[in-house]
Amino acid sequence: MRNLVNLSRVSKEYAARTILEDVTLGIADGERIGIVGQNGNGKSTLLALIAGSEQPDQGQVVHTGTLTIGRLGQGDDLDGTVEQALGGFSHEWAADAEFRDVLDGLLGGTDRTIRTETLSGGERRRIALAKVLLTKPELLLLDEPTNHLDVQGISWLAAHLKRRKGAMAIITHDRWFLDEVTTHTWEVAERTVHQYEGGYAAYVLARAERERQSAALEAKRQQLLRKELAWLRRGPPARTSKPKFRIEAANTLIEDEPEPRNTTELLSFARQRIGNTVLEAEDLSFRLLKHITWRIGPGDRFALVGVNGSGKTTLLALLAGALEPTGGKLKTGKTVKLAMLSQHSAELAPDRNVLESLADVKQISTLADGTQITAGKLAERFGFRGERLRTKVADLSGGERRRLALMRLLMGEPNVLLLDEPTNDLDIDTLTALEDLLDGWGGTLIVVSHDRYFIERVTDNVYALTPGGGIRHVPGGVDQYLSELTAPVGAASKAAKTRTPGAGGRERAARKELARLEREVEKAAEREAALHEQMAAVSSDHEKLAELTAELNAAVAERQELEERWLAGSEALEA
Repeated sequence: MRNLVNLSRVSKEYAARTILEDVTLGIADGERIGIVGQNGNGKSTLLALIAGSEQPDQGQVVHTGTLTIGRLGQGDDLDGTVEQALGGFSHEWAADAEFRDVLDGLLGGTDRTIRTETLSGGERRRIALAKVLLTKPELLLLDEPTNHLDVQGISWLAAHLKRRKGAMAIITHDRWFLDEVTTHTWEVAERTVHQYEGGYAAYVLARAERERQSAALEAKRQQLLRKELAWLRRGPPARTSKPKFRIEAANTLIEDEPEPRNTTELLSFARQRIGNTVLEAEDLSFRLLKHITWRIGPGDRFALVGVNGSGKTTLLALLAGALEPTGGKLKTGKTVKLAMLSQHSAELAPDRNVLESLADVKQISTLADGTQITAGKLAERFGFRGERLRTKVADLSGGERRRLALMRLLMGEPNVLLLDEPTNDLDIDTLTALEDLLDGWGGTLIVVSHDRYFIERVTDNVYALTPGGGIRHVPGGVDQYLSELTAPVGAASKAAKTRTPGAGGRERAARKELARLEREVEKAAEREAALHEQMAAVSSDHEKLAELTAELNAAVAERQELEERWLAGSEALEA
């Protein structure tokens, strides 16, 4: 098998900091490589060196022959209409099954004549991904391709890449996606690249073995890896397949490792701390949501799934008391201490550093097992070490702010946690640390997430919002939810062949309108996020804060109205 790209003794520095040093590796034809590592360790830099858009300070990067490379970066260079951005729609392309699959899978009913500069960030991202896939390069380089995709879209992309010929290297924190798609794993750490055979599960085993033999690495890190490995081996009932790796070596590593969490023990703890009543929604209604009846008890760990715009965030806000229902009632237990992580995180004072932000909540917290942990130790556990502890909030990246908001919630010692997309911008090590804390946390947990691995790892039951605005239990988890979707991704073109011309035209028009509304919802959500950022920056200016709050309320109302129109159109299309 010939190598398409060879890196020989490559080094790269930025601002006097060595990112990669003396790295030698290659990508062979047909290899599917997942690239993992902590944020800031150089994953994107490595991809840029492979693509040739960055040059090494030392060493060389050699491409074989007339190698064609397709690269999805973290930004995009789209221009013109959607059709122009994708290179036009020739008759030859229209007859290509793969071309139609990509358009249906990523763009659905998107109006191809609309200009890309009017689209939301999520819509532009999907178009950029479609553009790269349609070039059919010999080597595909993807940096966080699952961003802005829902559970259904991620499932489609995994299936598409598994069918695709050629080599690929993918940066992603989505562990389910890594195991589905990749056959090799590269870990970027300590200025070098560690190479492993197999996907994510095999990588966890090999890394645990490597770190078991290294006395220089802390025992706690090895324990977290063993716990992760133990979960991968056992797996919850919802998983339909077990990862394939050397069973004997895995059993040796985890033979004394207990279950990730003792559900009976935590349930007992929850009943003592919370009581029998936690949250009881009866016939609850608000805009998109209709007649929701949902009992959430002590120690329950639920995931909430649904298509984009179906009202998941709205339901969390209702449960948290941030919104008043227009119908029905919500009963909250007297001993409930609830905390909610929004998609845009809690407002943080920009002039405080990381350690001060945590100490503002509490200096020392007590975990479920009675262990006490200081603000500094918790920060280290979540990747804030050395100078990063003293970094001002205003100078943190989006992912670091996300981590800080999560830590502040946990230090407040709530007994009910509502988490809206908690895995956004978190690297795998941080996700593992969060999962470890949640394993020993004896409260009630409700999670909205597109990360299937995280859902399976920290929750015990999945609930789905229905097209009519109701809620139902999905005992088979995300796999069952995806299989039962009435309008699976890519089905539109097949269904259109069986309809009359008039019905097909009306359906296309309806899907275009739904796609337009979805873009508007995403743009409204982005405006809300920008307003949250502005409010955090002027937290001491009460006059400006009041002005921004009014703008935020208007933006929220606009998004909710758009969501309601989207749901009504979706229901009409499925009828």
